[in-house]
Amino acid sequence: MCSAEHTKDKECHCFHCHLPIKDPVLFHATIEDVEQPMCCPGCQAVATAIVNGGLDSYYKYRTEPAQQADGNEVLKAEYALYDREDVQQSFTHTLSSGIKETRLLIEGITCSACIWLLEHHLGQLPGVENVTVNLSQHTATITLDTEQTKISELMMAVLSIGYRAYPWRQEQQEALLEKENRQFIRRLAVAGIGTMQVMMYAIALYAGADKEFRELLRWVSALLATPVVFYSAGPFFTAAWRDLRNRRPGMDVPVSLAIGGAYVASLWGTFHGTGEVYFDSVSMFTFFLLSGRYLEMRARHKTSQTARSLHNLLPESCVRITANGETETVTPSDLQVGDTIRILPGESLPADGTILSGQSSVNESALTGEHLPVSKQVGDAVTAGTLNTENAVDVQVTDVGQNTRLSAIARLLEQAQGDKPAIARLADRIGGYFVYVILIVASVVYYYWFQHKPDDAFWIVLSVLVATCPCALSLATPTALTAVTGFMQSRGFLVSRSHVLEGLPQVTHVIFDKTGTLTKGELSLRDTVLLCKEYDQATLTHIAAALEAHSEHPIAEAFKTFNTRFIAKEISNITAQGIAGTVDNKLWRIGKPSFASQQNESLTPPDHNHSWLLLSCNDKPMAWFGLDDTLRPEAATIIKDLQTRGLAIELLSGDTQGVVDRVANKLGIIQRTAQASPDDKFAHVRALQKKGARVMMVGDGINDIPVLAAADLSVAMNTASDLARTHADALLLSGDLQQLTESLDKATDTRRIIRQNMGWSLAYNLSVLPLAATGWLAPWMAAIGMSASSLIVVCNALRLSHHTSDKAKSEHSANGEQLLTEGV
Repeated sequence: MCSAEHTKDKECHCFHCHLPIKDPVLFHATIEDVEQPMCCPGCQAVATAIVNGGLDSYYKYRTEPAQQADGNEVLKAEYALYDREDVQQSFTHTLSSGIKETRLLIEGITCSACIWLLEHHLGQLPGVENVTVNLSQHTATITLDTEQTKISELMMAVLSIGYRAYPWRQEQQEALLEKENRQFIRRLAVAGIGTMQVMMYAIALYAGADKEFRELLRWVSALLATPVVFYSAGPFFTAAWRDLRNRRPGMDVPVSLAIGGAYVASLWGTFHGTGEVYFDSVSMFTFFLLSGRYLEMRARHKTSQTARSLHNLLPESCVRITANGETETVTPSDLQVGDTIRILPGESLPADGTILSGQSSVNESALTGEHLPVSKQVGDAVTAGTLNTENAVDVQVTDVGQNTRLSAIARLLEQAQGDKPAIARLADRIGGYFVYVILIVASVVYYYWFQHKPDDAFWIVLSVLVATCPCALSLATPTALTAVTGFMQSRGFLVSRSHVLEGLPQVTHVIFDKTGTLTKGELSLRDTVLLCKEYDQATLTHIAAALEAHSEHPIAEAFKTFNTRFIAKEISNITAQGIAGTVDNKLWRIGKPSFASQQNESLTPPDHNHSWLLLSCNDKPMAWFGLDDTLRPEAATIIKDLQTRGLAIELLSGDTQGVVDRVANKLGIIQRTAQASPDDKFAHVRALQKKGARVMMVGDGINDIPVLAAADLSVAMNTASDLARTHADALLLSGDLQQLTESLDKATDTRRIIRQNMGWSLAYNLSVLPLAATGWLAPWMAAIGMSASSLIVVCNALRLSHHTSDKAKSEHSANGEQLLTEGV
């Protein structure tokens, strides 16, 4: 429970970070002899370390209205605690290359200019390899070498340019977004009430009130407009000052100039009793601008809900089985690799793991988009966030926290939503230049009207600044990308690179791997042909299984059903060739004939109906193993659909010619290449690209990594190896190839809507500028038009959250045929 000091409030708050906490409170820290509530182990660790370091006064300082002179030094001490490995576990994970990827919450982000500033400022720090800031999520994902730049230094760098960074936590992100929503509503309420009251007095002034009342009405209007300007419009001034200080003027600069200039001019007129006052225009403009931004913010929160909802799939608690067989209730953050947990029917899994006992069905729809439960038994892998639907099972934890597949999917989704394609970067550049143009044009307009009609000069310039604010332009691309990536993820197609959506409509060639891609990748041993009587069939099969136990290739799955009694040592795994190892002090090889028995190159497989592996002992051929696979049920349909769209389809496989021909003939694929090594696949794609082809590669194995990296677009299957997923531009989480056609259509829709948004934004600004500059547009009209323009862009982008239109299908078909004709 919360301390007595906190129970006075309606809801309990963390003493360290002030986030709301749901009862019961699980974490506490003793500060100044009082047990204070903490929202998580991270806050508990930081608070305890601050107290142990003699920095108790930090909490006394932070309650003051203004930050103390040495506040940054205290903040440095707090940030330094986030350099500890145990504190970093909840928001930082180590990549395969050894560098770290950390996720921070950024408070104070208002527009695309903030994103540009953060990405460029943090990107200049030593050791920082990549920075991606997500406007919708208010998060920054940074890849860095902590030996060169520590996490604490990163957070101080964020603070130095006017923002505040926090370690990412799901509950903290939700609280930050909720806080943003509450603040917006309060500011909007103040602006709305103030506007209504000021308008009442403005009507009296416009109607020609008596002279003795005119001055009183002006002073009352000034009094009512003041909280609107200083409270409701406060974020505009803060952001504008930050942009100017960092020499990156954004859309808040002209907005602040319009509001601040009109307010100051009105105060001047009120004090001196001369000229016009614009308190009604100031209040109305602030109200309309806040209304538009609030609706846009709600739309952003809605479209980014998909990524946030992934983290909500984890349960609040779970049951862990102790070493002595007893059970205890713990939180998912308490789990460690190797723990055993019990998952009852109806419960979701808190971590990745392997089933130790029991059999059940697991609903993986939240991750893969496939709504039918998947049967799981002992030895099968299960994923955090999936739902156990039938029977209780005991699971051994293999990955927790940031290392789970759920966290990896969420990171990739947020990366895709925050990453910017070329058209988004172009919009940012245009928006930046547009602000400079607006300021120059406003100066010229003011000079002209001041020379010809001084009384009208100010309100005309005010209209120019308001009407031409490039809010809609800055929203044109990020809103569309956030909407479409969230929708595609819910359908089982996870975009992890920004160029996918703009590159898909340009694809001319789609190249498929065979095993695990067009086929299910569930190979089984169908035939064995002995070549030597020294060993019996069972012995040779167990030796082969001992070798294949060290491989992640789908071929190894065919031998996992054999409980081998042999142990293979000194393993050497040669990509696309085979595996070598010692068993009973003899060198065994299994794989392609040229690899397994290098002195017997003339050996040929028994037939062409299977994929044949040769097993050899000390280079002597011992046995052939015939493997077979089954086609995916949707493979023939997807191939026909892609061909109908005018795309060239190829089968590029490392399997034998006979097996490749058999699969290609069943699917109607004319172009096929067999026995292709990784280098052959790479060279083949490069050759097509030199002819002008735009290649999309679909694969799943380690041997596909070079060609996945070489292709213009790469898609990895849900069963792909970890390395293949890392190098792919998109992941087919559902394993359903039909999602490829929907993604092609959705990408075409996205490109069209982004162009519509940018076209509308530029057309609106260019058309409204002469109207405002010539005095045909009053400030309140300009405010309504600017807000309406932003809402049109947002609503148009939200259409991407629905199913693909037939128009996109026909457009993609025509585009594919045109590119194929022109490029190849």
